Amino acid sequence: MSESRWDVLDWRHQVADLYRAVRAEQDVAEAHRRWVAGRERLLRTHPASPVPVAERAAYDGPPVAPYDGRFRFVVAVDRSVPPQRREVRTGTDGVVPLERVGRVELPGLGGLDVWWVAMYGGGVFVPLKDATSGRQTYGGGRYVLDTVKGADLGGTPDALVVDLNFAYPPSCAYDEAWACPLPGPGNTLTGAVPVGELSPA
Repeated sequence: MSESRWDVLDWRHQVADLYRAVRAEQDVAEAHRRWVAGRERLLRTHPASPVPVAERAAYDGPPVAPYDGRFRFVVAVDRSVPPQRREVRTGTDGVVPLERVGRVELPGLGGLDVWWVAMYGGGVFVPLKDATSGRQTYGGGRYVLDTVKGADLGGTPDALVVDLNFAYPPSCAYDEAWACPLPGPGNTLTGAVPVGELSPA
C-alpha cells in the first residue's frame, strides 16, 4: 500500500472510465468482456493495484466466470426498510460509516441490503457473500456496486442494475495490509453466485 495519492486518483479515474464504457455498451456480454479486460490490465499494471508489487510481474489476472444473463437483475430498491448504521474500520479510509438506505430482492436468490457510504461525497455500496465464498470466491465476500470508487452499473432507485457477473473481491483479498468493509448478514445469500471474479484455483 505504498502507492501515492496521485496513483490512487488515476486508478479511480480509470475505474470510472471503465464502468462508463460498461454502461454505454448495449450488449451486456460485450460490456462484461470489456470489464474483464480492463480489470485485468489495472490489477496487473497500475501502480495503485492492490496486487502486491512483488507479485505483479507473474500475475495473469483474476479468473472470471463466463457471463451468465441469469445473474443480471434490474430491480427496484425498497426504500421503506428500517434504517441501520454500520461503522467499519478500514486500513486507508479510517472508520467508514454505512447507512442502510434500501434493499433489493433478486428473484431466485434472495435480498441484499443497499448501503450509503455516509462520508464526503457519499455513494451506493452493495457487497455480497454467498455459498461460493471461501470456496470458489474470496471468503470475505465480494462487491457488486461501490459507486464512491466508480463501480457503478447504472440505473435508478426504481430500476437499479445489479449484475452479479460484475462481482469482484475487495482489495484485502489481494493484500492483508488492506482492511475493507465486508458483507454483513443482510448481504449474505444462502445460494451460490458462481459468476464474477473467482478465486485462483
